[in-house]
Amino acid sequence: MKFTIPANAPAKPFHKHWQFCVGSGHAAMAMRTDYCEQLKQIHDELGIERVRFHGIFSDDMHTYDTMSTVMPMPGSEQVPFYENSFRLPGLVYDNVLKAGMKPFVELSFMPSPMAKRPTRGTFYWKPCIAPPKDEAQWQAYIQKFVRFLLNRYGKEEVETWFFEVWNEPDLKTPFFDGTHEDYFRLYEITAKAVKAVDDKLKVGGPATSNSKWVAAFVDYCKAHDAPVDFITTHQYAGDPISEVCDQKDADHMKDTAEIQAEYKVDFTQLFAGLKPEDGLLPMFRRTMPDNTETDDLNRDLLRDAAEQVQKQADGLPVYYTEWNGCATFGAPGNDTRKVAAYDVRAALSAEDFIEGSSIWCFSDIFEEIHPFPEEFHGGYGLVTQHGIAKPLFHALRLLGQAGDKRLELPGALDGEVSVAAFRDAADTQLTVLATKQNLHHFAGQSTPATPVEIEVELDAKPQSVQLCRIDEEHGNPLKCWQAMGEPEDMTPAQVQQVIDESAVDYAPAPYEYADGKLTVKTELVTNDLAFIRIVKAIPHKF
Repeated sequence: MKFTIPANAPAKPFHKHWQFCVGSGHAAMAMRTDYCEQLKQIHDELGIERVRFHGIFSDDMHTYDTMSTVMPMPGSEQVPFYENSFRLPGLVYDNVLKAGMKPFVELSFMPSPMAKRPTRGTFYWKPCIAPPKDEAQWQAYIQKFVRFLLNRYGKEEVETWFFEVWNEPDLKTPFFDGTHEDYFRLYEITAKAVKAVDDKLKVGGPATSNSKWVAAFVDYCKAHDAPVDFITTHQYAGDPISEVCDQKDADHMKDTAEIQAEYKVDFTQLFAGLKPEDGLLPMFRRTMPDNTETDDLNRDLLRDAAEQVQKQADGLPVYYTEWNGCATFGAPGNDTRKVAAYDVRAALSAEDFIEGSSIWCFSDIFEEIHPFPEEFHGGYGLVTQHGIAKPLFHALRLLGQAGDKRLELPGALDGEVSVAAFRDAADTQLTVLATKQNLHHFAGQSTPATPVEIEVELDAKPQSVQLCRIDEEHGNPLKCWQAMGEPEDMTPAQVQQVIDESAVDYAPAPYEYADGKLTVKTELVTNDLAFIRIVKAIPHKF
């Protein structure tokens, strides 16, 4: 397969939207040393500017304590005294800023004493997911929180932050116990409370899954004069395509029993053959399969959804505050280059429709379920619990370094083997990315290599040509870990060994140059990535 990079290919600014933000576990984890160290690593090596997490108001943050919560005894629930303290959120945001990043503030979840109902989400830290029982009380609480931020960090700083109301309110069981009308009202009163303190603060929503509710949300904000500065939504490769951008509320209102009946879940069959001593991971993988290995995946799902959402947004900037190749925690593909190949191509194909995005998430220090002892357990992270870089981390680092201009190559991303090209601002370097991406590929499945020939029109022999690959042998920490016997509790020496053995970097590559054309040849197995860096010898235009 041959690709030609013309000498006169037009270039446009390369919009690295994934550097806008990155997702993370819930807020309380940002007070941990290991979390903060990895957050700085993500900022310093990948250039990511912000971090977003759930639960800044959850009960473990102690922002709203009453007599019934601090001294539970008969009759205490009748005592009207309460205390607001934003000390722990302050520690969280202090650590974010120390890492060189800014918060993308997700205003969630409900302090349980303020909730309309005692409904809890599915995570081990049990967030309260109901709307407020007293709207005026909630608005006063939000205003107090915003004033706290302005006093602690200064007006100039906080006005550079983003404020998003809630997380995935379209998903009833894990995140929001209410209808879409309930959420729209919650957004309205929350956004107005924020703006009442400082009208320059940026507020947006609806933070839905699967690119939903955007048109209806925009219409509601117009009809109710609700301030909105940006649109947020989410998209994963394994999300049901039929529901993308859907405005209906039917699935949202299903309870767990209805969902189990619909999918005919037979737990006896599901758990057959599993032993308690094997731990939770086999069970979890049995119940939450790798939904990137299905038959109905759309390679262009993020691009197509983002294009539609951009049209629905009525001119507002669109931010995908969660996206990835897989929505399933524990999916084996999360530790492999399969997700890296998908995410890189998806990021490039959606570039024109997204103002900023946030890959979910930066680290396997996550623990919505519990902390798994296995270093590689299919976590969402760009790095493992001990900071070992996964293939996606390597791919995003190389892509971020590729250049400031992207060459326009019509059709180059359309096939299973796709190509993109970039040059630096000084016009001294050209980087070509080639990848063979297929989400249908199962781990361990053997596929034939595809010969790939990259031809670059160049008016002089280059100073150097280098190649960096992410494949079975390069940038594959999972394989290194497996080779050492899959240790559960890794020593510092073992961690460093895997880091060293799975590191990737550019190395000299063979090439041919004749008649004003440079040719580099390589081979790509499914989900391989190859970065080719060409440094010119004398000033000229690519």
